Amino acid sequence: MISQSVEYALRAIVTIAQNEGEPCTAQKIAEITKVPGPYLSKLMQVLVRRGLVSSQRGLHGGFLLVRSPTELTIWDVVDAVEPIQRITTCPLEIKSHANGLCPLHRNLDQAMETVERMFRRTTMADMLSDSDSVTPLCEHQKTFTIDSSRVTKTKKSRTASGEGGKRKS
Repeated sequence: MISQSVEYALRAIVTIAQNEGEPCTAQKIAEITKVPGPYLSKLMQVLVRRGLVSSQRGLHGGFLLVRSPTELTIWDVVDAVEPIQRITTCPLEIKSHANGLCPLHRNLDQAMETVERMFRRTTMADMLSDSDSVTPLCEHQKTFTIDSSRVTKTKKSRTASGEGGKRKS
């Protein structure tokens, strides 16, 4: 339902959100998300143009979210990269379907509407604060949860082997 470009963009946004307001370089994002560097650079340009992230040059440069993870939704990212095309008229241009969609296209559009609704209500903070899951894109336990634009530290993360330590970024 979503393209690889959208998946990659979502990975990048989640990675930036996980870094608690610290700029993330394209190299760091590419390493964490396993997105090819040149492709990631093009996606990041799209996200900057669409106003989801900002970029800073220089020694401490990188990408930052423009909005709080509590305000940024999956829909924002999908819509910026590759908007979902809803079916409003018969794609086959059948004259007898001019007044409404056939059952096939009506059901397909309803499915897209359901996905859109879910994407619109799911924020990056929702994904990062889900206490019943692992940390997105990371083999470590969560090191923080997002609550109303605040980042709250929890216990130190542990690697898959059980060793203590800080989360790798």
